[in-house]
Amino acid sequence: MDKRFPLALVIVLTPFVFLLSCKKVNEATLLGGSLVPEADNITTFEKTFAAQTNNVGLSDTTNLVYSDAVALGTISNDPEFGQTNASVYFQINPATYGIYPFTAVNPTIDSVVLSLDYIGGYGDTNAQQTVHVYEISQNSTFNDTTYYKFSQPDFETTGPELGSATFVMSTLDDSISLIRKQDTTKVGNQLRIRLSNDFGQRIASADTTAYRNDTLFKKFFRGFALKTTNGNGLAYFSLATSNTSLTIYYRAPKTGGTIDTSATVFSHSLRILSTGATTKGGQANSIVRQPGGGWATYLENNDSLDDKLYIQSTPGGSAGYIKIPALDTLQNKVIHRAELVATRLPSAFDNFFWAPGHLFVDRINEKGDSAFAFPEFVSSSISSSTGATIYSFSNFTAFGGALRADETYRFDITKLVQDVITGKQPNPSTLRLYAPFISEPYYPGTSPIQHVSVQAVPFPAYGRVVLAGGNYADSSQQLHLRVIYSNL
Repeated sequence: MDKRFPLALVIVLTPFVFLLSCKKVNEATLLGGSLVPEADNITTFEKTFAAQTNNVGLSDTTNLVYSDAVALGTISNDPEFGQTNASVYFQINPATYGIYPFTAVNPTIDSVVLSLDYIGGYGDTNAQQTVHVYEISQNSTFNDTTYYKFSQPDFETTGPELGSATFVMSTLDDSISLIRKQDTTKVGNQLRIRLSNDFGQRIASADTTAYRNDTLFKKFFRGFALKTTNGNGLAYFSLATSNTSLTIYYRAPKTGGTIDTSATVFSHSLRILSTGATTKGGQANSIVRQPGGGWATYLENNDSLDDKLYIQSTPGGSAGYIKIPALDTLQNKVIHRAELVATRLPSAFDNFFWAPGHLFVDRINEKGDSAFAFPEFVSSSISSSTGATIYSFSNFTAFGGALRADETYRFDITKLVQDVITGKQPNPSTLRLYAPFISEPYYPGTSPIQHVSVQAVPFPAYGRVVLAGGNYADSSQQLHLRVIYSNL
């Protein structure tokens, strides 16, 4: 079973009569180039197999890990796919445990700033969005020893709002000047949120016991909860860099009566436990989808032959299930090229909510409970820390899946088709087309069976696209399998 990305249930497909055509090639062979001979209808032929397609929602159990970017924001109006809301939770640590981090007890607070390292945006990046900062409740289960799923429900917060900021994503990469004493520092790619001085005073006034070790500090302050209102997009931040921090600026008396102006910085970082193990960081990214528009309509219909596919990137999101039963009619052939072709259709607001740069296809077993990668495109490496073999899928250049200039996604499934017609393996009951942030289908043939790490989009919930399905009205745009072959 796919541990990070289990399969959704699919509506049972009804029988469908496939269109099977034979024609001379009049379009470029986009996969393989000159390696594929031209179809002359004498020794080399082309056939196009129409496909059955169906929309499915994806039930997601993907985990956020320390190095992953987090999504923060609200998509309130995507007329094709509905709404998305992403909240962020994370813990902070002083630079060193065992010492009081301020130069004097109970200093006078000047200002408190929570900074987030901005690395990209999706949606209407010129729309205003407001982020609200709260404290995670001690009654919540939030901790730094768990990898939380993106489907994790919101954690309980406590007390009043600590601060807020209204921002526009398109301006976050602008440099700003920070003036402190006689020093001027320029920073960029950073969202800076002013928090209340009362909160800073509380942190600075904590009993020194709170700073003795990580456990005691987390009992004193569990962490931040960030939620958004308004806006129509998602901002992406890295929590694991020095550009993400809590900075408390303050004044404290020095010997001789002078006043020292200083700052104490807290960061989001890993730490070593007394057992020698490393914490998982203490972060969560709750991403909630509310289907709307065409996606909701197609998910809820009773038609097993959808004429459009609504693909929304993971976590959560959606996929298209594809069947090509007529492939069984192709026998005694040498397959030069077999490519699955999906055409992108114009959709509302696709100037804001753009299509993923890559899609991915894997195979679903007949039971419908496991997914398998195409092994000929999987690479392996040896872990330097454990010595274990790691399997990954990064060869999109050979496999295909990139959005092309002709508005198509194309996938090389030549070996699968050859194996089917030679009887080496059965015609797969279902192919799954989707846009995974992280997925782990199985790598067939390994014992014990191993998983393949796949990432098709750079950030969680990044990208969506409407595709022509196998039953689309314009036959030239229908999702189909194109096969170039010779007779034995």
